[in-house]
Amino acid sequence: MKIIISDGMSKEGIEILQQAGLEITNKKFTPEELINEIADYDAILVRSATKVTKEVIDAGKKLKVIARGGVGLDNIDVNYAKEKGILVLNTPGASSISVAEMALSHIFALARFTYKSTAEMQTGKWPKKEYSNGFELTGKTLGIMGLGNIGKELAKRALGLSMKVIAYDPFVNQCDLDVKFVSKEDLLANSDIISLHIPKIKGEGYAIGKNEFQMMKNGVVLINCARGGVVSEADLLEALNNGKVAFAGIDVFENEPPTEAQKDLMNHPNVSLSPHIGGSTPEAQTRIGIEIAQKIVDALKK
Repeated sequence: MKIIISDGMSKEGIEILQQAGLEITNKKFTPEELINEIADYDAILVRSATKVTKEVIDAGKKLKVIARGGVGLDNIDVNYAKEKGILVLNTPGASSISVAEMALSHIFALARFTYKSTAEMQTGKWPKKEYSNGFELTGKTLGIMGLGNIGKELAKRALGLSMKVIAYDPFVNQCDLDVKFVSKEDLLANSDIISLHIPKIKGEGYAIGKNEFQMMKNGVVLINCARGGVVSEADLLEALNNGKVAFAGIDVFENEPPTEAQKDLMNHPNVSLSPHIGGSTPEAQTRIGIEIAQKIVDALKK
């Protein structure tokens, strides 16, 4: 059996596929190349870059498995794949620790201005007075939207920092942590810091837009390590400019890489940025590779 690995994979995962006797093509295809090449393959493994569209699925005459090394499935036409009898796999928990720690890294950077002071000190400045008015996390209320695997990992760490943690998740209403479940409206109104860990649902609008920003505390901190398109970037920029949002930490964007139209948000002085690398640690990639490889092998053996 043959598999395309389009967006890379850890060596541990590749070894599992090789030991199972799979013929591997480990190459980044353009959309056109993928449609032309996929007909002879039984499986395809992607991350977030490659789009497995209806056209790709139709071209994959022998496809049995579409696998995503990671959490979200928004780059795969899941419903159409299921209609065609193709199994769709992912690894929802493998990168949870890395993404949770990325969210926390943005929170720390914003709380103590390290993202600003580093850049200024590297030019020879000594901005001691300018950045002596940061804030402690102890006692602050962290609102987590989406208490899945990533949200729970973030909650554990926030509780360890003596933060108060509240959560909203329409599909979860209990967990074994000291987390208070609240409505979406209560979370928006009562959080000092809001961290998003929710999916981008195709066909639905922004989860956070103008109405949601109006419900938030003045001076709130917003963290998005979930998906681009969960937050309206235009409304976020307006909220930053009028002071409703004091700071934002962003790992994911509506367009990736961001375009010229997003430069005002990207250059905002109260925004900490990272280039969609929340789950991109060696530890997470090893876990993802091993888990998804084992799932692929098991699925193809059936």
